[in-house]
Amino acid sequence: MKGTDFIQRTRALVPAVQSRARQAEQLRRLPEETFHKFQEAGLFRALQPAKYGGLELDPASFYDAVIEIGTVCASSAWVLSILGVHQFHVGLFPPQAQEEVWGDDPSALVSSSYPPTGKAERVSGGFRLSGRWSFSSGCDYARWAFLGAVVPSSQQTGSAHDITAFLVPRRDYRIEDVWHVAGLAGTGSSDIVIGEAFVPDHRAASFADSYRQRLPGQADNPSQLFRLPLGPVFGYTIAAPAIGAAVGALQAYQDYSRTRRARLTGAIIAEDPDAQVRYAEAAAIMDAVRLQLHENFSELLKYAETMTLVPTSRLARYMFDIARAIDQSWRSASIVMAASGGTAILLDNPIQRAMRDLMAIRLHPAANLGSTSREYGRLAFTL
Repeated sequence: MKGTDFIQRTRALVPAVQSRARQAEQLRRLPEETFHKFQEAGLFRALQPAKYGGLELDPASFYDAVIEIGTVCASSAWVLSILGVHQFHVGLFPPQAQEEVWGDDPSALVSSSYPPTGKAERVSGGFRLSGRWSFSSGCDYARWAFLGAVVPSSQQTGSAHDITAFLVPRRDYRIEDVWHVAGLAGTGSSDIVIGEAFVPDHRAASFADSYRQRLPGQADNPSQLFRLPLGPVFGYTIAAPAIGAAVGALQAYQDYSRTRRARLTGAIIAEDPDAQVRYAEAAAIMDAVRLQLHENFSELLKYAETMTLVPTSRLARYMFDIARAIDQSWRSASIVMAASGGTAILLDNPIQRAMRDLMAIRLHPAANLGSTSREYGRLAFTL
């Protein structure tokens, strides 16, 4: 399938997702109908290995599709983005792990909580894992989970701060519904709890190795997709719903400003020069962000085509661009919100939901503009 066909298929689902946006917030998770429509359309398969029915699309096409959904419901876009990129991550694991996840059910999905809040202990043949992990978006629809922990340095080679991703089946953990939030309310990002579970070696992978592009799945899956580093591929998983939310807010402002009248003067808002300037500024911000997304993946695919390791300095630049995309999406939506008047705070106005969702996305570690800009700047000066 071509990327353009995938985007068109996704775009056809936008009206239905829009009609269930309020329901998603009320349920505090993705509505069943939305999830099943995503599954039926094969949207979660975009970055999955072809041998398990995946489409192996270029990531830019997948994230363009996520943006389309995000224009009407950032929560739905977030779940699509998160569960979709995990198919790529599973594809980087050893063949045995891929077979365990997809052998019986190629449509099986994986949620995650990567921050190393759990405990991992090396035992014969693998690890003993225990603890609690938060913010596992879409976990109600997943049969597996990626969970992060730090293996003590005495038990591994490399840095003591090297986080390991452990791939754990649903039977080994329980979900605690704690998701009562102001933004991204429809993502069902509940906690995952493990008393104790055994994870074999083939279902554990170092994040450092994923960034260095030396995980087993990169040899097992010949597509150039799997020669991409995990960092920027996963990072845009967070940025794409933010871009979608901001574009959606801009579109909503554009649509109703054509007919909305100022309460004091009765003038049509669209005829106000100030409204025109604000729209132009917000639109230019989002155009630049989307162009940068495509430029970055075009460059990344060139590295993959030539089987060249992506330089650390470029990885830092991509992560900076991801954080900046989220920051600029917030800025664009804020311009629109400020220009929308008092009706923007009504619950049936999509702009207020976009702002709440963007607020939540800005709290994600990937959105830390300070740390990513410092890293990018230090490497630019070869420090």
